Amino acid sequence: MPQRRWPALLYSGTVKVLTAAQMRDVDRRTIEAGVPGIVLMENAGHRVVEFLVEKFSPLSKHRVLVVCGKGNNGGDGLVIARQLFIRVKPRALHVVLTGDPADLKGDAAQNHRMLEVAGCPVSREITPDMRNATLVIDAVLGTGLRGPAEGKALEVIRQMNSEFRDATVIAVDVPSGIESDTGQVNGEVVRADKTVTFTAPKVCQVLSPAAELCGGLRVGAIGSPPSMFEDDASIQLSLAQPTVFRDLFAPRPVESNKGLYGHVLTIAGGRGKTGAAAMTGFAALRAGAGLSTVGSAESALNAIASYSPEVMTAPLMETEGGLISAIPAELLEKKTVVAIGPGLGTHDQTIQVVRRAIREVSLPMVVDADALNSLDVNELPGPGPRVLTPHPGEMGRLTGRPIREIQANRVETARAFAQQRGVYLVLKGHRTLTAAPDGRVFVNPTNSPALATGGTGDVLTGIIAGLIAQFPDQLEAAVLAAVYLHGRCGQLGAAEIGEKSFVATDILRLLPLAMREVAEGFNPTLV
Repeated sequence: MPQRRWPALLYSGTVKVLTAAQMRDVDRRTIEAGVPGIVLMENAGHRVVEFLVEKFSPLSKHRVLVVCGKGNNGGDGLVIARQLFIRVKPRALHVVLTGDPADLKGDAAQNHRMLEVAGCPVSREITPDMRNATLVIDAVLGTGLRGPAEGKALEVIRQMNSEFRDATVIAVDVPSGIESDTGQVNGEVVRADKTVTFTAPKVCQVLSPAAELCGGLRVGAIGSPPSMFEDDASIQLSLAQPTVFRDLFAPRPVESNKGLYGHVLTIAGGRGKTGAAAMTGFAALRAGAGLSTVGSAESALNAIASYSPEVMTAPLMETEGGLISAIPAELLEKKTVVAIGPGLGTHDQTIQVVRRAIREVSLPMVVDADALNSLDVNELPGPGPRVLTPHPGEMGRLTGRPIREIQANRVETARAFAQQRGVYLVLKGHRTLTAAPDGRVFVNPTNSPALATGGTGDVLTGIIAGLIAQFPDQLEAAVLAAVYLHGRCGQLGAAEIGEKSFVATDILRLLPLAMREVAEGFNPTLV
């Protein structure tokens, strides 16, 4: 059975994610500032060669095939071929140009001339003697593609996918056939093992399903000043990386006490739904909160308390069916953050409890599960910060749109809702998104199918609440950290016990390891 390949992402000075138009604008402004385009192309090729030398040395043992298109992406490939031919000298080097050299323009045409002067032969077709290549460099189509690949480009994409199954495929900038500005796959695409992109990640490299076709991602600087995109407020899509929230996991002062790290109140559970409440309350403690109290129906408290002696409980009025019917005001006193929803049920009285809390509670509130199904979106955001954590089905109910439409437009959906309702929205799923009220959206790079099991969302709610309790003045960083750690625990658990055997409480066991990785600067997404 083939091993699952988890796409890795290298943080390299920025977390901004660029569209093709934004990338072209950065290149244009860099050239206008004094860095010639041919230098940018030379640097791009050099970054790929550096990556090859780093990861596949000695290259003298490799047979390398470089497949170049007729645009600037092909120009990058011609630079790579020249540098390999002159400096690195692999065991064998084949270069294929898919178009007529006369059709090359600008910097790509100049690099073709330089390759000819260097004496490197260039073919027009992939021939049988090239099929023993161990490394295939895909430089056919770049970020300018609109619609599916066609013609000669499509032909060579099919060849790279079918005739080089034993080779490692390295894509230059983006795998050929991918539309840079979407995470959708509209036609045949090169299935890359690694992708070396330039300046910043592109949209297709962080959103599924296209991201999985990129393999591991390396981001290389080619000469554009980071300020050109890092400081651009119009670029609102970013990649969440541990450098953003590492400070949250610094060692605590020696003279610490539980009162310094916040008190989480979880309003959750009911008769027959005790596990969700217990996991949420304990996850808050495991994430570092000083105190955690679960308020639930009185008839459910003994079961909830039996899960963890560290979690305090508070009895709440209940319906005949054992669901919460009221939250006394005094329960909110001296609390730092409220988590509401897991296992709550949707009895009419419980729905009114949720809506009143949204309207009246001034504390930060993490809203999940049945609380999402109960709230009136027109009452958002309420008097305090609100963090909503829907899965696609819940998002569909919040917006009145079908799930397929939510999934096809995840970034736009999350951004629009967060802006319109003034909340932080965590849209769960593969590559979970966190949207801020000002329209910024962060893509989480850690993920695993292991998390597709009951209770993992309840644990995420507790982790978010636990981190907000400790850092109420850094709410955004706390939310991003919680989502990242949750995904990372899924990856660690999948590696340890397998995707199928993983259960929600494994997150609680693995969370300390994931937190230690962040604190020590280890980034598992480096390639």
